[in-house]
Amino acid sequence: MIHYKLRCDAGHEFESWFQDSAGFEKLAQAGLVECAVCGSTQVSKALMAPAVVSSRKKAKAPKVEAPPAAAAVPAPPEGAQRVAAGPMPPQMIAMLQRLRAEVEKSCDYVGKDFAEEARKIHAGEAEARGIYGEATDAEAEALAEDGIEVARLPWVPRADG
Repeated sequence: MIHYKLRCDAGHEFESWFQDSAGFEKLAQAGLVECAVCGSTQVSKALMAPAVVSSRKKAKAPKVEAPPAAAAVPAPPEGAQRVAAGPMPPQMIAMLQRLRAEVEKSCDYVGKDFAEEARKIHAGEAEARGIYGEATDAEAEALAEDGIEVARLPWVPRADG
């Protein structure tokens, strides 16, 4: 994983994590990296100070401060979707809605037959294509153990309702 400080064309700065440098470039070129403030997809890497460890001195772990008191955190808007760390920002919901629309447009829905169809494609018994559908945790784990790459995506309601 790699951590980048990013800047949009409106000058907003924010940070995000990516699988690797190529992953950032691929997502940015596809317009899937958005400013966390204004939603702009014109995003580039901002200048960051690297963490350098000298040979004379071992790096110390960064000091982690306690989060602000719970009273200082605003309550999520009514009906907001939740993620592990709190309410999902509207920009994130919009980005996931666009991702869902692209998956639905570009891939075949195979429903509960996802694991079976993924195995057929992997074995060359079915046409190689993008698919999506449902799989249990056990099915997804078994696919991964067999070397069949799958990804789980957060499935938010469609943008059009």
